[in-house]
Parts: sequence; structure tokens; C-alpha cells
Amino acid sequence: MRASFTSDSCKESQLDFLNPQSWLQVERGKLSKFSSRSSSSSSIESLIKVPEPPVQPFFKPVDYVEVLAQIHEELESCSPQERSNLYLFQYQLFKGLGEAKLMRRSLRSAWLKGSTVHEKLVFGAWLKYERQGEELISDLLATCGKCAQESGPVDVSSELDVDISSGSHETLSMMNGKHILRSVSFKIGDEKIVCDRQKIASLSAPFHAMLNGCFSESLCEHIDLSENNISPLGFREISKFSMTGSLNEVSSDILLEILIFANKFCCERLKDACDRKLASLVSCRDDAVQLMECALEENSPVLAASCLQVFLQELPDCLNDNRVVEIFSHSNKQQKMTMVGSASFSLYCLLSEVAMNLDPQSDKTAFFLDQLVESAETNQQKLLAFHQLGCVRLLRKEYGEAERLFEAALNAGHIYSVSGLARLGNIRGHRLWAYDKLSSVISSVTPLGWMYQERSLYCEGGKRWDDLEKATELDPTLTYPYMYRAASLMRKQDVKAALAEINRILGFKLALECLELRFCFYLALENYQAAICDVQAILTLSPDYRMFEGRVAASQLRTLVREHVDNWTTADCWLQLYDRWSSVDDIGSLSVIYQMLESDAAKGVLYFRQSLLLLRLNCPEAAMRSLQLARQHASTEHERLVYEGWILYDTGHCNEGLQKAEESINIKKSFEAFFLKAYALADSSLDPSCSSTVMSLLEEALKCPSDRLRKGQALNNLGSVYVDCGKLDLAADCYINALKIMHTRAHQGLARVHFLRNEKTAAYEEMTKLIEKAQNNASAYEKRSEYCDRELTKADLEMVTQLDPLRVYPYRYRAAVLMDSHKENEAIAELSRAIVFKADLHLLHLRAAFHEHTGDVLAALRDCRAALSVDPNHREMLELHSRVNSHEP
Repeated sequence: MRASFTSDSCKESQLDFLNPQSWLQVERGKLSKFSSRSSSSSSIESLIKVPEPPVQPFFKPVDYVEVLAQIHEELESCSPQERSNLYLFQYQLFKGLGEAKLMRRSLRSAWLKGSTVHEKLVFGAWLKYERQGEELISDLLATCGKCAQESGPVDVSSELDVDISSGSHETLSMMNGKHILRSVSFKIGDEKIVCDRQKIASLSAPFHAMLNGCFSESLCEHIDLSENNISPLGFREISKFSMTGSLNEVSSDILLEILIFANKFCCERLKDACDRKLASLVSCRDDAVQLMECALEENSPVLAASCLQVFLQELPDCLNDNRVVEIFSHSNKQQKMTMVGSASFSLYCLLSEVAMNLDPQSDKTAFFLDQLVESAETNQQKLLAFHQLGCVRLLRKEYGEAERLFEAALNAGHIYSVSGLARLGNIRGHRLWAYDKLSSVISSVTPLGWMYQERSLYCEGGKRWDDLEKATELDPTLTYPYMYRAASLMRKQDVKAALAEINRILGFKLALECLELRFCFYLALENYQAAICDVQAILTLSPDYRMFEGRVAASQLRTLVREHVDNWTTADCWLQLYDRWSSVDDIGSLSVIYQMLESDAAKGVLYFRQSLLLLRLNCPEAAMRSLQLARQHASTEHERLVYEGWILYDTGHCNEGLQKAEESINIKKSFEAFFLKAYALADSSLDPSCSSTVMSLLEEALKCPSDRLRKGQALNNLGSVYVDCGKLDLAADCYINALKIMHTRAHQGLARVHFLRNEKTAAYEEMTKLIEKAQNNASAYEKRSEYCDRELTKADLEMVTQLDPLRVYPYRYRAAVLMDSHKENEAIAELSRAIVFKADLHLLHLRAAFHEHTGDVLAALRDCRAALSVDPNHREMLELHSRVNSHEP
């Protein structure tokens, strides 16, 4: 689990150390602890304390759309050498927005557009770090005869060019009319090595001057080099190099001797050859540590880059090696140039991120961020480095230095850094100053949700509540306002309102801290069945999660809570799963599956079901982990192939997923293999005629044994294919049969059939049934809005926005209605209120079109560029951008 970035002021308001055993009775049924009203109030206070939101170490501009547009514009005209840094800045912006997929795409672009070997090394290693746990995908692709497009190791020696032109010198055979001796003997200790005078002279200017110039050695037949730390064996190799231009195979110790000698006597060709030969010998971390010191001292860029690659390929483990940390932390400017060329800022961005994920308060994190500040050149780089280091200094209680850094970031234009200054002011007892500081920001720029959330920390009562309501209005994705309001209501013993408030955000954002708070509510209410549901959902998402600021393992709390709930048999679990699945209670379903995994049931199937739920809950990383566990626990080869197919399909390798399905079917016909093949074929083929094949595959799947949950899904999918082919009666039969086995989502398909039969009222009623049955029903309201008149449509879409403000269709619909009513400003404002917290292509596209319609070419161009930063290959967006660009003044 990555380290949490929690502010110091947050920690001071946390729970005191608690012993879970003290508030959980071990003996089931004895619940006297919460029996009285007074003790209930006391226990609520002890359990429910909401931490202040941390000051995030992210780049958070006031207008991210404007910044995205600027980056896109610069990418259109910049030199190739500038591209990687621009993509890195884009990555940092997407990170502040929480857009994981876009972050990775920006990193990949930075790697692809890298103009130097060093950029390739840094961004390649960064991509590898981000792909931790995905090594299986490459192995699976290999079994399908396809190589993954990996950012693997770089052949540094062949790709890194070093200018050695200054090392070549013309030789003379005459000096002042005197003939110069053809050979020369160099004495090394007791040995003499005879060399070709002009070949040695050609190695460097110093040797040329010594042997052909005005020095006395030019007339000497014997020259003593014993005091130059070179062995006879080493000098013989130098002599051979002067004759052949290449080095023989010798030990690394001899190569190091030669390298140091070559650097001392400015033998650039010899030094370069030695540099590359040593680089080829770096095979492990110990080699890299030993040789990096020499590479930096002797200014050997190829060797240094090879050692750097070894370190970076072993992230994050190598940062637990103090020798490696010492190298990165204390390199001076010249050494950094030798090690990483002009990519110093990118390197320390990567190292800082890895170190913060390990421990944001560690010395190494501070060291790396110090180096990041030192490496920053542009204003963009400086504001990011200042802010990140400020966050770390704040955590480390180095308040004076943190203040200086936040001030520097703020002066560089990073308004979000004011939150760090406000926290520092509050820590020093200047609460009113902190409040006024935020008020000044709110009045001077277009306010954002985080500004009101931050200001709420410095006031009480109604003012605080009002600020948090405003924060949610402007940015409904912020978790702290919901948590604070819910905890406040719980302290007032308004249980229903408190649960409703925390459920608001859990309805569209499965945040672990919100699940933890609800778990605490249920503990205080002695609702242990609900409590264990939440803690098991938490453990599904994050098996190592720790609660109460890391003081207690969630798994330990689960063990204690289980003492208060009835044990379910396997049959009980399946009944619970059917019930929760049919009521679209995804968190409840996750909990049941977690419990079932402790039994002797087939674990592969259960992990697979778990992955489906996690995908539905928009938790792709956890879903992939569950899929890999399903593969690991598969009981047969054909079952394993199905899970491998889904792993490939879910990572964008549709054809390879299809191949795995066919391999599975060849071994044994099964429901899951046919279902996977149908799903993958429907997604990969653009040929309309493939619908008949998909139908037959789903029909074959339904003939195979499976449970009702999956058969309901297959019937639902088959119904959709029938609808697309115009076979409405067959589709209706599928949906009705799915409903008979409690596949509640089939109401949506049946509603579509009614609508296509011009039975709009029946369609509306069918969707109403789904809304009444489903716990998570925002999508049902959205779909029902298509089957009613405008006023009811508006009401349904308002409900969608209340339930899930991240769904973009309601904003687009409302904006389109306003535009049709010639309310252009209101239409643009409707889109803008969603764009502020969601970087969505469709919202930006529509707002760009509205701006074009109103004649605001610059605003339209800005939105086009921002949208193309989200999806550079979107055809309609490219067309609009081209059209608008042609009108730019």
C-alpha cells in the first residue's frame, strides 16, 4: 500500500491510541458498552473523528483547461528536445486531477518522444514502476505470439554519443629540424614497455606535446611514468589501443586504471572506449554502485548512464539501499550532468514520487526534493518543486522552511500553495489570518471547491457548514465535506441523516476513508452485520489497509467484529450473494464474496466474480488483482485460459483474449469460454455480420452449466444483440428469462424493447421497476429520462446528478436544452460547472462547439486543445480544432 500523505495538522486531531478490544465485546451477544444514551454519545465521540484533508503535493492550477491548452499549443510548435518535459508537466497536471489513465498516457508520450538516451532511461523506468504487478500481461502476450510494447532496457553504449573530436591530433616526425625517434620506452615500476611514439602521441594533446613538442621527453628514448597510478599490464593495453583503436578483454580493475589514466592525460578516444567497455560490464546493483562513483569522478557519461539504468530498473527496491540514495542525494551539478545529462529534473521527479509513495517524511524524500528544486529551470518546474518540497517540510514539522517554499510556489503562480501557508498560520495560532488568506484568494480568482474546503478549517458552526456546502457544490468529488457533515450529524445522533450523507459520496466514489467512517458509524450503532460488510469491502480493495491513522489493521478489526455476527454456511452465502447482486448492491456483494473466499469453495470462480464487481465500481487496479488471483486459483487448464483471456481483454488486447477463449473451448466447452469469446468478438469486429456469430456463441454458453448470476448476464447480453438485429420478440424473451432468475438489470433491456415498439409508457414503467429494486440506480434514472417528456426528463437527470455527479450526460442534456432556448451563457455555464472537476472529452467538445457558435474563437480553440490533450486522436475533435484554428485571429 502506498504511503498516505497526511498533514501534520491532520495528525494532531486524530484519535488517541485505541485498543479495539476495549470497545468490541469478544463474547457475542453482550453489547452492554453502547446500552445507554450517554455512553453511546461518548463512544461515538471516541470513534468518529474526521481528519483534516491533507495538503496534496500535486500541481493544481486554478484553470486546468487553460494550462492543458497551453501545453498542447506548445507541443505543436516546440523543438523535439522540449517535448518530454512538456509531457511530464501534462502528467503532473493529470495527477492533480486524479486521472490515472491520462497520467500513464502522458508518461508513455514522454518516453516515446524522448530526444536523449537519458530521457528514455528515466521515462522507461517510470513506466515500468507504474506497471508494477502487470508483468503477467507480457508473459501472456508472449504465449499468443505477440511481444508487448515494453519500455525495456536501453543499450546505452550504442545509443549514447559522446563528442571525442578533441582527442584526435596530427603527429609530426620533425621538430626544429631534428628527427624525432620512432619508438619510445615507458618505464612502469621495474618494467619497460616499448611503444610507437607517434601512436601514443596521437592519443591526446598532452601526449602530443610531451613526445613531439618542446618538452625534454620529446628527445628521450626512455620516459618514466611510474608515478601515474598505472600498472604495466594497464599501459600495455593502452599501447595496444594506440595501435588498433580498440581495447582487449581485460578485468574491470584494469579498465578502471586505464579510465583514470586516460582522463588524466585527456585521451578522449581511449577514455570513451574504456567508458563503453566498463558500461558493458554493469550487470547488477553492486556493480553499478561500485562503478558509478568512478564514473562521476572521471566524468564518464556512458558508464554513469549504464549504472543509472540498473538503479532505475530496480525501483522502488533500490531506494532501500543507502548507497544508492547517497549517490542520488549528494551529486553536484557536474555529476548530475554526467549521470543524466539534461534530464535531471525528470529523474528527480521520478525519484521524489517513488520516495513519497514509500514514506513522505523520510530523509531521502527531502533529499530528492532538494535536488528537484536545484534542477528546476522553468517557472513551471520551479512551482511544482517548491510546492512538493513545502508539503514534505510541513509533514516533517520544519515550518520555517515549509513557509519559504510555499511562498515561493505561490509567487511562481501556484495558487493552491496558499493552503500550505494557511495550515502553517493555523499551527502558529493565527487562525483568523488563515481564514482571511483564503478569503482573499476566493475573491481574486474564479473560486474552486478546494478553496472553500480549506477555508472551512478556520471557522466554526454555520460558517463552516456553509463553506463545506459550497465546496461540494463546486466540486462534489471532495470527500472531506461529506465526512465532516456525516460525523457532525452522527454526533447529534441524527443517524439517518448521517448515513444518508456518507452514502451520498459512496454512491459514486468508493473512497476507503469514507467506507472506514461508515464502518465506525455502524460500530457505534452496534450494527455489526453492516460493519463487517464495510470492513470486508475495504479489505477487498486494499488487503493491507490500516484504520485509525494506521494504528489498527483492518483485518484485525474484522476478526473482532466477526465475534458479533452469525456465521453463514456456503448455502447462506450464495443466497446472500444472489440477493445483493439482484438488488445491485455492489459493496454488499463484494463483502459476501470476501467471506466466501474463506470457505472451501472454488476460489477461481469467486475471484472472477469479485473482479466483475470491482470493474463495475470503477476500481480497475483491484479488479486486475482479483483476475490474477482467479487465474492463480483456477482448478483446470480451460478455466485458467478463460481468466487469462479476460486479463488480456481488460488490458486492451482484445484479439489475444479471443485467442485464449478459443484455446479454452478446444479443451472443454464451458459457459465462461463461450461468453468470453462472444464478448471479445463483439468488441473486436467491425463487421455487422458477426452479430449472428455472437448470438450463436451466447446460445452455446447458455447450454453449459453455470450459476444464475452469470446466466442472467448472458441472457441480458444476448437480448442486446437481438435488439441490435431488430429481433425484438427474441430480445424480450431473453430479458424476461433473465428477470426470472433475478438479473435485475434486464429491466433496462426490456424497457428498450418497449420503446422500440413505440410503447414509451411501458418503457418508463419498466425503468421505474429497476429504480425501485436497485441500490445503485443513477444509471437507471439516466436511462429512464429517455422515455418521458421534457419536464420528467429534467427531473430524472437532476436526480442523476445528485446521485452521481460524475455522469456527464445530464450536464450535456441540460446545456443542449439551454442552447436550444438561446440561453448561450447559461448553457456554457452548465458545462463549465462539470468541467471544473472532471476532465471529460465530451464536455469539452460540446463547450468548444458552443463557443464556436457564439463567435468566441479563442475560447473554442482553448477547449479544443484541452480536449485533444485528453484524447489526441478523437476524429470529431480534430475536425473542430482544424475548423476553429482556421478562424483564429
